[in-house]
Amino acid sequence: MLHDPIVNRPVIEADRFDLRPLRVSDAGLIEFYTGDERVAKATTSIPHPLPPGTTEAFVARVCDDANDEYVWAMDGTKAGGPELMGVISLDRMDRNQCEIGYWVAPAYWNSGVASSAVAALIGANPLECRTFFATVFQDNAASARVLTNNGFQYLGDAESFSVARNAKVATWTYSLKMD
Repeated sequence: MLHDPIVNRPVIEADRFDLRPLRVSDAGLIEFYTGDERVAKATTSIPHPLPPGTTEAFVARVCDDANDEYVWAMDGTKAGGPELMGVISLDRMDRNQCEIGYWVAPAYWNSGVASSAVAALIGANPLECRTFFATVFQDNAASARVLTNNGFQYLGDAESFSVARNAKVATWTYSLKMD
């Protein structure tokens, strides 16, 4: 049986919501949102259709105290919103560099949630990253705007494999250097 362990991750405050460590109880909403083909196709790693057990395995892995993944829920309860509007993560790279990734539930697209989450995570900089990187699919201009609105600079074109699309997809890569 899964339980909510105490995960050593900071809660990061944003204006309308908090970024808090994932909890086992988030699995239902994560599965609901990531089961949406539009969400899955905007990511490299979420399959569509979502195989049974995928979400539970993800949440269990992230909630394991021994895990070094840094994943937060965008939790709007402090402003009367839902417990989970999306997910944002930091992957530690070498030389104090990190890659930021996120997805937002379709109900919150074009509402500023993603931009606020990225700004809060960068502002808190819990891993003391000197440089942040992010990659977006070229057919997701809204996600590219989230990055540029937060000071990220375009680095170049590439491609990444999308599990949901079962194909390589053209991407734009961005970086943000911290002072």
